[in-house]
Amino acid sequence: MTSKRTRHNGEGSIFPYRNGYAAYVWVDKPDGTRARKYVYGKTREIVHEKWLKLHQQAKAGPVSTKVPTLGTWLDYWLKEIIEPNRAPSTWENYEMFSRRYIKPALGSVRLDKLQVRTVQTWVNKIPTICQCCAQGKDAARKPVQQRCCAIGKCCMEHPSARTVKDIRNALRAALTHAVTQELISRNPAGRGVELPAARKAKRKAWTSEEARQFLESARREGDPLYAAYVMVLVLGMRKGEILGISEEEVNLDQAELTISFQLQRRRRQLMRRETKTETSDATLPLPAIVTTALKLRLESKQQYREEAGISWLGSRLIFTTQLGTPVEPRNFNRSWDARCKKAGVRKITPHDGRRTCGSLLADLDVHPRVAMAILRHAQFAITMEIYTQVSSKATREALKKLSDRLGGTEPKDGTSREDDEKSR
Repeated sequence: MTSKRTRHNGEGSIFPYRNGYAAYVWVDKPDGTRARKYVYGKTREIVHEKWLKLHQQAKAGPVSTKVPTLGTWLDYWLKEIIEPNRAPSTWENYEMFSRRYIKPALGSVRLDKLQVRTVQTWVNKIPTICQCCAQGKDAARKPVQQRCCAIGKCCMEHPSARTVKDIRNALRAALTHAVTQELISRNPAGRGVELPAARKAKRKAWTSEEARQFLESARREGDPLYAAYVMVLVLGMRKGEILGISEEEVNLDQAELTISFQLQRRRRQLMRRETKTETSDATLPLPAIVTTALKLRLESKQQYREEAGISWLGSRLIFTTQLGTPVEPRNFNRSWDARCKKAGVRKITPHDGRRTCGSLLADLDVHPRVAMAILRHAQFAITMEIYTQVSSKATREALKKLSDRLGGTEPKDGTSREDDEKSR
């Protein structure tokens, strides 16, 4: 005859429940009321450990008695964790992924009911859904502009593998905080979820001749953003950093520029905020071409101020409109694209222009560590990624040298390859 198990002190609230056991602890809820909080497990020992842990939580502060749905948690996570503590662009991306992809499919699922296989099925389905159809983009257009979903066609606007990865990463980040706050024991969007293979997009870069042709076109026609283009291609600066430079941060006498702010449009307003990372902050020496371009820019700004008169808005930024307002980042892109067309060069983005700066430094045999300081990369691997993708001209020269070395051509002096090798 087996003896009945002796209960430990305070273990009276543990009781058989379905195919296992359950227990409860009286806790103070976030709204100030008191209620029972339950824990469950297959064995009494497992439940006892959870029960003890719940007691500790109850002593430490208020405890929620209900596990929220994923949609409710995402709203809390975005408002209380991401928005106050991350860059506006981070909040904007996470909010978009949550609204468009995560909540419509998984928002009604309770956090503790979310499983790896549920997330995997959802991830597998994302690339098969045309987002133009799912989000009603075409239906929102004017009738004369509708071209796909609204008129019975599908434009097949499927998310790329990179987008699928970004969406999963947003969900994983949200659930990581749920684990931290002990709402769930593990992250079902973690390593157990397989993602479609994603290839990195091959970035474009100009040759030195194309860069020169682009800048000469802008200077010849008096483009108001000529100095900005110079700073992209010569200093490798980011678009937002250039548009966020104030007059106080430029010292033409010392030929120095301090980079510490950037201009961004986030949530329908222009914001001048700190740069992307601490490594983005720097004081750079200015080459002669940059100094000359900035002097021309400041002269143009003074002319704008005089012509605007009382309408001048008094901005201290280097790059402004004719009324002194900041330059819209999207308008910068439009001006860049228009200049590419006028200059007769391949169309690349301003960020590719920054990459062009790195490629030119590589072609000039500038040491990667020096290039890293100029481009202000946070990681050396980013600089080396540019340096390992040298220009086609450099590639051809290297292959020619290798071919000559392996006997692909006869020596020009008429000697045999054997004699040539011996002379070496």
